[in-house]
Amino acid sequence: MTASSTSTTAGAREHARAQEAAAAGAVRTRPVLPASAWLTPPDGVGPEDLVWAETVAGGGYTHLSVARGTHVRLTDLDGDACAHVLAYDAAQPWERLNVADTVKVQWQVYLTAGHLLLSDQGRALASVVEDTSGHHDTLFGTSTRARNEARYGDGAAHGPSPAGRELFALAAAKHGLTRRDLPPSLSFFQGVRVDEHGAPHHHGSAGAGAHVTLVAEVPLILLVANTAHPLDARERFTCTPLEVLAWRGEPTAPADPRWDATPEGRRALTNAAASLATRTARPTAGAAR
Repeated sequence: MTASSTSTTAGAREHARAQEAAAAGAVRTRPVLPASAWLTPPDGVGPEDLVWAETVAGGGYTHLSVARGTHVRLTDLDGDACAHVLAYDAAQPWERLNVADTVKVQWQVYLTAGHLLLSDQGRALASVVEDTSGHHDTLFGTSTRARNEARYGDGAAHGPSPAGRELFALAAAKHGLTRRDLPPSLSFFQGVRVDEHGAPHHHGSAGAGAHVTLVAEVPLILLVANTAHPLDARERFTCTPLEVLAWRGEPTAPADPRWDATPEGRRALTNAAASLATRTARPTAGAAR
């Protein structure tokens, strides 16, 4: 690059436009805008219904604000993604994912299709409706900067081995949230099992192509940090791209088998519907039965 290429406003503008042109089609890890231009929508989903399409680099993050009923599919493209996830009620973000209640209320620490992500108010924030992985973790949260510095030599958000908490802090800031708004997270695609003695064992991934689909049961803010699991024992920081697709859909309704699948789930879905009913002019399905 010559000294004069960006030394003027016009030069800087041409340089920036040239970079954008060079990146088009050559950079894998970026959002596709509009999302309807995504070349491979999920089966049964029309391109016009896609509202977000992005490939998140290993060590990257994304954040979405989605309407109620939106389906969000996370895919481990190459077999070593790890999607750390936080969820907030978009209308009242002080209500947020509570992993402890998610596990406790549903009597299940190993989440999969049919389980809910619960808030600290006992309401369903999202439902897990598809899971081809089964390798997830609700116990050990995400990595911290101190841990990654000790482990890999760097844990900064823009470093070679970013910590999940640092990435979450950046994503949260996009929605007016701060570090104090970051509760414990759950993660998809890097499994952890606890043996009969209470010892955790990192089981890695289910392989390339596994995916999880969530349905937003309320308007949601989703924060996703794609970074190595804190129990990943590999010496070298390892994390591969994550695909994030979102499309319009419907939330779980009382006529859906998922609504009555368990007493605990029905209560959480009913609580969510009742909360929404106080905020909307139209009747909310499931608010009263």
